[in-house]
Amino acid sequence: MGFIRDSIHGDLHLTDFELKIIDTVEMQRLRRIKQLGFTNLVYPGANHTRFEHSIGTLYLANKVGQTLGLDNEVISLLRVCGLLHDIGHSPFSHVSEKALKHKHEYVTKEIIANSSITDIIEEQFDVKLINNIVDGKTKFGKIISGDLDVDRMDYLARDSYYTGVAYGVIDTERLIYSLTYNEDKLVLTPKGVQAAESTLLARYFMYPTVYQHHTTRIVNSMFKVSLSRLLEDGTVTEEELRYLDDGDLINITRNTKGLPEQTMKNLDTRQLYKKTDTINLAQFNDPSAIVEMDEKYLTEAEEEIAKKLDIKPEEVIIDMPEELSYKKMNVQVETSDGLKPLTEVSTIIDSLKKAQYNYADLALFMSPKNKEKAISKNIKLEDYITLPN
Repeated sequence: MGFIRDSIHGDLHLTDFELKIIDTVEMQRLRRIKQLGFTNLVYPGANHTRFEHSIGTLYLANKVGQTLGLDNEVISLLRVCGLLHDIGHSPFSHVSEKALKHKHEYVTKEIIANSSITDIIEEQFDVKLINNIVDGKTKFGKIISGDLDVDRMDYLARDSYYTGVAYGVIDTERLIYSLTYNEDKLVLTPKGVQAAESTLLARYFMYPTVYQHHTTRIVNSMFKVSLSRLLEDGTVTEEELRYLDDGDLINITRNTKGLPEQTMKNLDTRQLYKKTDTINLAQFNDPSAIVEMDEKYLTEAEEEIAKKLDIKPEEVIIDMPEELSYKKMNVQVETSDGLKPLTEVSTIIDSLKKAQYNYADLALFMSPKNKEKAISKNIKLEDYITLPN
């Protein structure tokens, strides 16, 4: 038995079995991967790691399991799933993911099924079952990966704490105690609607304030282009990234001549790209159709703009904002008329479907020098990308 003192949840108790998993190379790597990538360039306190988040998710999975009255073996299973759910993240987490073929969920399942952790897991649990739960499947999957899962509960509270942004503060206790099972489906009791609204509103506000802050988007986009070059040139492979941490990738980038090295120099000296033009998505009837556009159209537009300005295509970045996807939400609430979708019970959540695009824009980023060129030649995104009405 061991203890870890966590900034958010206090003393966390860990079993000897969990400590064996934590002491593996795969888990220890997460200590050196920042939860929010380059967000510390905007919020200097945002240096927390995937490791802390994983431990916190284990703690909340335990709490949900106890509140639901699950037996100890299932709770132990959920704790391990919470601990391992992010083990497949590449350096700088979601920043790198945009340049990769496979999402971190895919890599997570591969590591769980085929690594030094696998043998440890098999001492007590079935590896396939662990992967199914981490993937949101089975009766217990939505606790780890769902619309109101312990992953989200932890990262909202943790990201809010370390950035100093108050929007992510949520009533985790109330939310957890409002979860129940109805015919093997994880649902909310009526008392939990306000807690759910608070959680999803926190997520809504954290996106433009932290996750999609304009400077964060610029830095992330610059690094993504650099990483894409490293992958194209074979300097690093996607397979290798699962073994590297933030420091490793920074060193590789810093010591690779050309675009990667220049990108690191720019980030080191805060010579960042500037927002050159934007298209707000709220003005469109179906903004989700734009968000889901094939990336090839953005690439073609980047190449056309670069040709017009007589610069390299890599110097032009068109960044698509992330979608919160409230339209896909399938949380059910117990009512006097049976189970109903949360979006139907709560007018607030329903309104978030449209409101999520209020701060979302398609953005053109370029260096200050190239921005001046673009302004002088009256470069507008709408002239290079055909968007749905």
